[in-house]
Amino acid sequence: MKAIGTKTYSATTAQAQSGRRWYLIDAEGQVLGRVATTVAQLIRGKDKPTFTPHMDGGDFVIVINADKIVTTGKKETQKIYYRHSQYPGGLKATPLRDMRAKHPGRILEAAVRGMLPKNRLGREIFHHLKIYAGPDHPHEGQKPIKLELARDGHKRGQVTAQSAAQSLDAGAGTTPANMVERATRAPRYRPAAAAAEDAAAVAPSPAALVDVVQETATIMPATPATASTVVTSGDMADEGRATDDPDEGRA
Repeated sequence: MKAIGTKTYSATTAQAQSGRRWYLIDAEGQVLGRVATTVAQLIRGKDKPTFTPHMDGGDFVIVINADKIVTTGKKETQKIYYRHSQYPGGLKATPLRDMRAKHPGRILEAAVRGMLPKNRLGREIFHHLKIYAGPDHPHEGQKPIKLELARDGHKRGQVTAQSAAQSLDAGAGTTPANMVERATRAPRYRPAAAAAEDAAAVAPSPAALVDVVQETATIMPATPATASTVVTSGDMADEGRATDDPDEGRA
């Protein structure tokens, strides 16, 4: 039996970088780890159907209000950031509380950096992230698309379905790659109610089905069956027996 071959999809540089967008995320009141996973997924490009592990195909993400990001438990005092001056005795330890006061953006930077590949590709992808402690940023010229993150429930920190649908409509281009991406990604973030409305709009109504049946009957009228045209299996069997009778010729 011949085995069915499979071919792994690998995007080219043009395909991986086509349709790049700029996103804006407000980290105020969001949990550190939840926001970091969402940001890492966006700048890595894992939410795209053209994702290729060895290619840089992610989007750019702008994070504002990084100083108002929150943590759970006792991380404010127990989480320690370490750095070394490469000299003997040069180990420096900074609690998260002190890091927030001095460099609030480094808290999210460290969390996202730990979720990226530890190689040259990861260092290049990390430059897609722009973090600012306050509500302002200098990237208005890129027209970033604002993403709303869920603030409660088990999906806290993830992009909401409504925000994702709006971002697809606002940031989609006219290139074939974007059209394929939209067709693939839209149902993933589509709410159940909206999907039901789309299915109802595509499905034909009962009145339309009745019209189709009537038109078909008008174009191809049915031929009425008469007694002369209907031949049963019993008649065919009788005819065969009459022909095969050997005494028929003698009479």
